[in-house]
Amino acid sequence: MMPWLVLLNGPPAAGKSTLARRLVADRPLALVVDIDVIRSQMGGWIDDPEAAGRAARTVAVAACRAHLGAGHDVVVPQFLGRIDFIDELAECAADASARLIEVALQLSRTEAVAAFDERRVHPTDITHHDAIALVDRSPSDDPVGDMYDALRELNDHRPEVVRVDAIRGDVDQTLRRLVDALRSNGMNW
Repeated sequence: MMPWLVLLNGPPAAGKSTLARRLVADRPLALVVDIDVIRSQMGGWIDDPEAAGRAARTVAVAACRAHLGAGHDVVVPQFLGRIDFIDELAECAADASARLIEVALQLSRTEAVAAFDERRVHPTDITHHDAIALVDRSPSDDPVGDMYDALRELNDHRPEVVRVDAIRGDVDQTLRRLVDALRSNGMNW
């Protein structure tokens, strides 16, 4: 059976990592490859977040390639507002004879900004603290809104992206919607 590489994209604080962990919980040997977690393991990453991000993505692709090559599914929860890394994941999937499915979690811009603001007040893990640090370093007046806009613009030109309406505060219902969308696109998840 062909393995799957699921890219779970969405605005910051949309629940990508939580959904990825829940998605693989009952899938034997499925792996979450969380680039933000990988980056957080790098010493001094905050001093050069762009270089750390590139290095984390390199490690992530290597992990995806190895796990897919062994015939196992991989889920990558990651905000991506540009196409370059998506293309890299597509190449990785093709090289491993895996199928890539891109999923975009959707919230309104207002909901996305509010979700990040709530997470800022109540971060629950190191990646939340890291995201706050990155946003605080941004020269933009509205960094989360800018990220949302970049994601929206990217996905507006990509009809193959599977869109899933996220429900803030209801992980179970959002997970059901995600699983339904995956099944509708050929995955027996």
